[in-house]
Formats: sequence, C-alpha cells, structure tokens
Amino acid sequence: MSRTPLVLVHGNPESAAIWGPLIKELDRADAIALSPPGFGVPAPRGFDSSTTTYRDWLASQLELFRAPVDLVGHDWGGIHVAALAMSRPDLIRSWASDALGVFAPDYVWHPRAQVWQQEGPGEASVQELWGGDLEQRLAVTSALGMTGRMAERVAAGMDPEMGRAVLKLLRSARQPAMAEAGRLLPSAARRPGLALIAVDDIGRASGTLEQHEWAAQRSGAKMAHLAGVGHWWPEETPVPVAEALMSFWAELPDPAGAPATGSRGV
Repeated sequence: MSRTPLVLVHGNPESAAIWGPLIKELDRADAIALSPPGFGVPAPRGFDSSTTTYRDWLASQLELFRAPVDLVGHDWGGIHVAALAMSRPDLIRSWASDALGVFAPDYVWHPRAQVWQQEGPGEASVQELWGGDLEQRLAVTSALGMTGRMAERVAAGMDPEMGRAVLKLLRSARQPAMAEAGRLLPSAARRPGLALIAVDDIGRASGTLEQHEWAAQRSGAKMAHLAGVGHWWPEETPVPVAEALMSFWAELPDPAGAPATGSRGV
C-alpha cells in the first residue's frame, strides 16, 4: 500500500541533515527533505529570498508530486509550510509547523532577527556569524544552543550565501509583514494542521504560548504541547515530535479516499 508522501522543510541556519533523527523515529526512509534555496543549496540566479518567493518555491516543489503530501516544517521552514497551507491547500493532505506564533498580530521578532533587519548592523552580524572558519562557526552553533552532531552538521553548512539569504528573508518579514500574513490563517484550515508547540522554546524565537495558541486556533490546527522540547528538536528531542505527528496522521482520512481539490501539477 502506498503512503502519503512526507516532505520536510528546515529553517535557519540549518541544512537538510538535521532531519535524520526524526526520519529514523518515524521509520520513513522515503521522506523527502527539501532545502530552501540559500539554506544548504545554492539559490537560483535572481532568487530574492523573500517570504513570498520561498512560499512560491515550496509550491513549485510540491507540484512535482503526483499526490498531496504531508508537509512538516521547522523554524523558518515552519513559516514556509504555514504560508503554503494558506495559499495552496490542493498540494497537501496535511501540514505541521512549530512556528505559528510569528503570525500573531502582536508578535515581535527576537533580538538577533531585529539586528538582521537593520542595514549595516545586519551585515556586520552576518559577517561575524557566517564569515568565519569551521571552528568559528562551531562556536556560533554552540552559542545558539545546539549540541553534538546537530552543531557540527549545521556549522558545516553555514556559508556567506546563507548569511545573505538571511538578511533578505528577515528584511522581507519586518513587521507588519507577518501580522498581515497572519490575517490569512483561516485559509489554512482547508487542510488538517498540527501546531507543534515546543514548550521549552516558548518566548525565544517564534512567539509566546498565547501567540502559538492564537495562531493555531485561527488556522484550525490541532495543538501538540511538547513538554521538554526545545528549538532544536529535530536532532535533540525527535521522539515526542514523532509521536505527535504519527498520532495526528493516524486520524486523517485514507488519502485514496480523499482526493485533493483544485488544480495541481502531475
């Protein structure tokens, strides 16, 4: 019996390598890990690394599948996933995101993101974080709270191109851009959604508990409050996330009996 394709999208400053532990826990060697351009793979010429361009890039990748997919995103990947769910429900059977809080009307970007959004200080920060040798980048990933293999994998993939993509992406997301995008959250309810709420990450990157819950309610998403789970869960604590995802998927209709609506690629 064929299974619904599983597609994973990572965030900043990661590469697709972070998904290994989760894929193992899910027993989904067939999962497809997509790397947003500039984040582990080169960006095409003319790619402007804006929020809408990444949303359209993700849609273009999902159009290559012959069936709607189960879509999971972490960090900025979670933002891209939610944006896709709002705009192209025909491409997915379900979606899951750990970053819904950024769409709340009162969300405030974390301090490092606010630096990246400023001309001058942003470039200096990117040079400091992405411009060093491997040893310096390992120090950066450790300072961000990563440990073990994840710190090593992420550091190995960090380069100046990623830093430039970060500046363009965060500057396209200056408020009120995310609050305005959040007005479309009810559109995401056209497909089943799951808000992965990493309790130990609350208030650090993607919003407060109230902001996560507000966005989940607006998007019609079920909520998984994941105690003991922090921001870098794909490597550090994949087990509770895998359990939440499998429980969520188990309640969905058989994809053979629930075809997607709307136009889509083949």
